[in-house]
Amino acid sequence: MSTAAAYAVSAPDGAFEKIAIERRELGPHDVLIDVKYAGICHSDIHTARNEWKGTAYPCVPGHEIAGIVAAVGSAVTRHKVGDRVGVGCLVDSCGECEPCVAGEQQYCTRAAIWTYNTPVPESQQAGGRTLGGYSTQIVVTEGFVLSIPEGIGLDVAAPLLCAGITLFSPLRHWNAGPGKQVAIIGMGGLGHVGVKIAAAMGAEVTVLSHSLSKQEDGVRFGAHHYYATGDRETFKKLRNSFDLIINTVSADLPIEDYLRLLKLDGSLVVLGLPENPYTVRASTLAGFRRSLSGSMIGGIPQTQEMLDFCAAHGIGAEIEVISADRIDEAYDRVVASDVRYRFVIDVATI
Repeated sequence: MSTAAAYAVSAPDGAFEKIAIERRELGPHDVLIDVKYAGICHSDIHTARNEWKGTAYPCVPGHEIAGIVAAVGSAVTRHKVGDRVGVGCLVDSCGECEPCVAGEQQYCTRAAIWTYNTPVPESQQAGGRTLGGYSTQIVVTEGFVLSIPEGIGLDVAAPLLCAGITLFSPLRHWNAGPGKQVAIIGMGGLGHVGVKIAAAMGAEVTVLSHSLSKQEDGVRFGAHHYYATGDRETFKKLRNSFDLIINTVSADLPIEDYLRLLKLDGSLVVLGLPENPYTVRASTLAGFRRSLSGSMIGGIPQTQEMLDFCAAHGIGAEIEVISADRIDEAYDRVVASDVRYRFVIDVATI
């Protein structure tokens, strides 16, 4: 084992503190990464505060990781010392099930290993749970290490490893592009990246946000239209308008109101995880052959495609860089929607 510095939380209501953690020794197919930046995702908060239950402590969150390769195992061929790399939500999978073979490791049916708070053998991590990117170093098998192109800064690239692929995957799967009307519900940490990507793909992009407070930003990110869902006239005006609607928020929305905004054969894709189940009448779906679906990040090949696409189009997250001693403050601000649009930890401050 090797030692790294990290910021961890030891209880659901605890504050983050600096600790020393152990990383596994470099195996033949492993890559040791000096972490430079780690994005803060809302799922980090849910996990650290045990809001989804099952959190093991001490917990080191972080699955939006950007850094530099410090060392490689003897059999590594994809990466070399000095490379700019990233790690997202997954650090391993079974590699054998149908989704894994198809490059959709996020849907692994046997043994997906998430970047933090997933049980692993003691030989892989002291304490038997994965520990994430709020740390100075991490060891990851080479197949789950992504290349970050030179055309994008490591700081703005870090949130793309979750927020970026979470939006890119459904936009690509449902064929967003020229001639397609795409709406993004919510323009927060996820939604703002989705607006940029959908616009770069050539779609006509509409933002559906509770108010018009971020309209200027939305237009700057590439949105062609911006509507307030707090205005009931919006739902009348936009009925039967969209080929694809992507819901990035976790609020309990009146989902049928949004389904009625779809054109014939349109799809509404859910990314957020609301507290309560949706209630949908079959007639709302059947009437216009509408679909209600979901999506979860993307596989390793598609995540690399996303990074290459973003670099080629100059797309990065809108970020506020913070020092590690401000993680608790940042968590509270995320919950209060007081960030435009993603916090990123400067790991040099750990």
